[in-house]
Formats: sequence, C-alpha cells, structure tokens
Amino acid sequence: MNILVCDDDHAIVDAIEIYLSQEGYTVLKAYDGQEAIDMLKEHEVHLLLLDIMMPRLDGIRATMKIRETDPVPIIFLSAKSEDVDKILGLNIGADDYITKPFNPLELTARVKSLLRRYTQLGSMAEAPKTFRIGGLCVDDERKEVTVDEEPVKLTPIEYRILLLLVQNPGRVFSISQIYERIWNEDAMGGDNTVAVHIRHIREKIEINPKDPRYLKVVWGVGYKIERP
Repeated sequence: MNILVCDDDHAIVDAIEIYLSQEGYTVLKAYDGQEAIDMLKEHEVHLLLLDIMMPRLDGIRATMKIRETDPVPIIFLSAKSEDVDKILGLNIGADDYITKPFNPLELTARVKSLLRRYTQLGSMAEAPKTFRIGGLCVDDERKEVTVDEEPVKLTPIEYRILLLLVQNPGRVFSISQIYERIWNEDAMGGDNTVAVHIRHIREKIEINPKDPRYLKVVWGVGYKIERP
C-alpha cells in the first residue's frame, strides 16, 4: 500500500519512511500541503500522514481542499501546542491524529489500524445491505449515503460510525462504545474525537443539526439513530 507523508521537516519525513518501509509500505513524500494535493492527483494513495503547520499551504487548508473530492484516510501530525488545530482538523475531515514527538510503534499501529478499517470498508465479503431511516439511506453495498435522495460525502470514519448507528436503530451507544468499536482500541481520551465526528456527520445528514431528525443525543448516555 502507498502512504503519502507530508511534513516540512525533511528529517521527520525520512524517519517515518524508515518506520513504514520496514512494515512493507511504499512511502511517497511531500513537504507542504500543495505538494501533497498534487501527489494525490498523480499517485494512488491509501493513507496520508499530514503535518498541520507548514509553509505555503498548511495541513488544515490542505485537508479542506482534499475532502472536496477525495475520501483518503488522513492522520494529522501535530505538536502538543496545536490542540485546537487537532479538533478543527477532525471537524473538517481528518480521521485521526498523532502528537509529535511520537513513538514509532504507536505511529505504525495507528497507520495499520486506519488502513485495516479503510480496507474493510471497501470489502464486499459480507452480504450487502441497505439501511433506511426515513429519508436517510445507507447503502452498504455501494458504500453510499443519501438523504432525501441527495448524495452525502462522508469520510471512512464518519461512514463507519453512521453505519454502526443505522444498523442498530433506537439503540444508544456511549462515546466509549463508539470509540472502541470504530477504532478497535480502549477509549482513553477519545471523547473529543468521537464528539467531533458525530457533529460533522450531523452537519452532513441533518437539515438543521441543532434540531436533528436522525442522529440524536441522549444526554449523559450517548448517541442513537432514531427509529423510523
């Protein structure tokens, strides 16, 4: 699989290349957001590791442009001082983030986990199903979502969260349950991550996200998709 690594620090890019190459991945390199966008147009990329603070075009603005057309999984590389940017990045379509300086084992584990989920998302091994809740339709054969017959573009993580909920209409999932099922790891500090993705899904499937028809919050408990 091809992984695009984008960071203006050449030493970081070279180090990540060593870690990922040892795991059998092919690493492509870019050093600013615009270069990453150009690489995505020229190469098949299965995952993007993207720094936030870069010259010319930063990771936030690059993600906004990428998400206009490309659902490629994105992991942000961020400094600890960039917490606000992390949340903003998740809100505009990033799937995960890792804080610098990072542990090489954690980096490769997160890459493997996200690629595994992304691969499963495209797998046709399970029987295809379509889930309808009022005007909301999730076609798990085509991996397509529509609301009132209008297509909705979701990132892979957003799709998996929505699919989990529509497969279980009326059932309330806590934030921890959602995190553990989608990220396949213990929910330690994942509250903000889940909340941002939920808010982003609402903005895409609801006419009025503040008064949702489908994705409901059960205060103090979690989230659910309302039964028809």
